[in-house]
This record gives sequence, C-alpha cells and structure tokens, in this order.
Amino acid sequence: KISDDDAIVLFAQNNFWGRTLAAVSSSSDSTCSVGFGPFMPGFEMIPYNDLEALEQFFKENPNTAGFMLEPIQGEAGVVVPDEGYLRQVRRLCTEYNVLMIADEVQTGIARTGKMLACDHEQVKPDILILGKSLSGGVYPISAVLCDDFIMDNITPGTHGSTYGGNPLACAVGIAALDVVLDEKLSERSENLGSVFRNSLLPLVDDIDAVQTVRGKGLFNAMVINETNGKNALDLCYELANEGILAKPTHGDIIRFSPPLVISEEQLNEGIEKITKAVYKLFT
Repeated sequence: KISDDDAIVLFAQNNFWGRTLAAVSSSSDSTCSVGFGPFMPGFEMIPYNDLEALEQFFKENPNTAGFMLEPIQGEAGVVVPDEGYLRQVRRLCTEYNVLMIADEVQTGIARTGKMLACDHEQVKPDILILGKSLSGGVYPISAVLCDDFIMDNITPGTHGSTYGGNPLACAVGIAALDVVLDEKLSERSENLGSVFRNSLLPLVDDIDAVQTVRGKGLFNAMVINETNGKNALDLCYELANEGILAKPTHGDIIRFSPPLVISEEQLNEGIEKITKAVYKLFT
C-alpha cells in the first residue's frame, strides 16, 4: 500500500493529452510546459518504447501507482512502438502492481484498424481513456473505462464533473459506436490504411526529402527531411493547393488521419495529390 500523497505516476516522454496543469506537468514538450508552472508533484517521465527503462524505474520506485502511455503516440508524430511493447508493458505493470493507463483519445474507436490500438497486441489496460471519435465528431464526449475495483474508489460525492453523464452525449456516443460496428469501420481502416502506406512508401526510395511513412490503419504520418530550403510546412502549403489540409507536428512530421468513412476512390485521389505535391516541391 502506498501512503497518502506519496504516489508516483509515470508517463512516457513526448506524450500529449491536453493542456491542463496535470497534462503540462507530465509533458516533455517545452511548448506545453514553459510558462505554465508551478507543476504537479509526483509526476515522472521515461523514454517511450523503452522496456528496460520502465522496469528499472519500477524497481527503484516502489511507490509507482500508474504508468500512462499512448499505444501509438499521436502528437509526437504517429510513433508506433516495437511489436510486443504493449504486451511487455502489461506484464511489467502486473508484476510490479502498477496500473497500466492507456490514452486512446486519438487511437481509439477504429482509427488504427482495431476498435482499440491495444487490441493489436490483445492487451487490456487497467484504465482506458477515450474521447474525440467516441461521438463521431458530433458532440463533445470523453470516457474513462476501468473495472469496479478501481472505479469504486471514487464514491458518490467525492469527485464530480460538470457535464459528466450528459444524456445527449451518451446517446450520441452509443449511436456512433453502432455505426462503427455496423459499417465495419475497424476493418475498413485496416484495409485502407495498408493501401495508403503501400502507395506512399515508394516515395522513401524516390525522394530524398521523404524519410519514412509509418502508421497503423488510417492513423499515419510522413517524416520530411528539409531539402533545398523546403520543409514539412512547405509541403503542407503545397497540399493545401491540391485541396488537402494537413499540418506539421514537431517541425518535420505530417500526420494523415482521414475520416474512417472515406471511400477507396477518395483515398486514391488523396494519395495521387500527396504524391504530386511531393514531386512538385522536392524535384
């Protein structure tokens, strides 16, 4: 048992989960933290996708209560961890009695080709966080999912939320989930995502400026090396001229997350325009 006020919550570096004081206190991004202190105590960070660092921290810090991570880091640039990383995180959290907390606000609800990104490794976190796509973009809603032995620590009257349990938001969320299941959007995301990456990966060999194309499902990114004074932002402007809106993150990465209902024809049109823009700018 951890004594009151002695708990440590561990986070993966380069995470992004908002701009509240708690969120910026756990951020390694200076744009989120500089000027926003003082920060919350008891928050620590380790490198993402580093199992050795995770186990070492658990060994040295027995007061660690939870480890929060994104199954695929979104704002960091769609950073996909090594195969098996999530399974080993689950194993270590169980072994050291630490809650595994998965932030699936960006990756959840069919975005990566599975209902949840954790499903790619058949991992069940202790706490799961959902938002954004939970309502299909129609209405603001977020959710925290966990088993009773965790949730029942918050009893009526001890913690509240102004809009928690909003009946309209909940109805919209249920309807959106029905659409995801009925229209098989997870399977659609997986199939179209493969088409997207396989179509754009040849650019890595053909164009020096394109470092890599990565992702899962319809959650993808292109990493751009600055070439002849042109960078990812310049490519975004060129894409805008082609009718595709995108923005860079961390200077050199462009994320592509089209609607899950995009048709294959529309996707192929987008691929053609991205390819055209890359060739126009960098050749």
